[in-house]
Amino acid sequence: MSSTDSNLPASVTTTGSSPFDQIRRQNETGEYWSARDLQPVMSYDKWENFLRVVERAIRAAENTGTYSDQSFSRVREEVTGGAPRIDYHLSRQAAYLVAMNGDPNKPSVAAAQAYFAAQTRNAEILQMPTHAVALRGWAAELEAKEAAEKRAAELTAVNEVLAPKAGKWDAFMNADGLIGMTELADIIKTSVQKMTTWLVELDIFRKQTSQRGGCRNMPRITYQRSGHFEVKIETNNGINFPTAYATSEGVDLIVDHWENRSAA
Repeated sequence: MSSTDSNLPASVTTTGSSPFDQIRRQNETGEYWSARDLQPVMSYDKWENFLRVVERAIRAAENTGTYSDQSFSRVREEVTGGAPRIDYHLSRQAAYLVAMNGDPNKPSVAAAQAYFAAQTRNAEILQMPTHAVALRGWAAELEAKEAAEKRAAELTAVNEVLAPKAGKWDAFMNADGLIGMTELADIIKTSVQKMTTWLVELDIFRKQTSQRGGCRNMPRITYQRSGHFEVKIETNNGINFPTAYATSEGVDLIVDHWENRSAA
């Protein structure tokens, strides 16, 4: 990825009723959306959490062979009175991928998905021959309406199920929006040792023995990269050791597996 200074003036487009229209930017190379602008509009309080969404979108683009430095332009911004910060300038297609990789339980993410899907479809229609545009016009409108209604119904049903969980997880989270293994064990009403041993059996964690003879089971890299867990290096009595934390997605994963285990 390219890393450039964000020194070029860019205007924010203020036409259109959608909040995503309001934050659309324009420079000499064309339109783009700032990831920093998208973060609050998609209801992400912390940049670190939204950055994981952007990184998942980048991996999706790489896996499908559609990635380019121009679509996901990594920039370093100067901040008045503060330290420089990293941002991403996203093409329409890149912003669409970011929306598709967001938390589906957030209504604002669903709105972003609908907006960028419509923008991408409109761009494709503009490139079609005139007769094809006329032929597809009514079908596209009907399809978009049906998809929006279906998505709204699905989102309402999911929120009704998950809303109690989300509130419960918040009570256990630390300032970084993470949950420690002790708190996670409390949620499913078991001990940390029993829980992590069980997670090793599920191949979600791996058994790790330290050089001092202690055992500290850690989440596998696959589940760290998917955003379910994070591992931090912490110090106690001058000794560095890894400590596992779960994200809200990780808690959902563990609770669902635990409930299925109990049911069985």
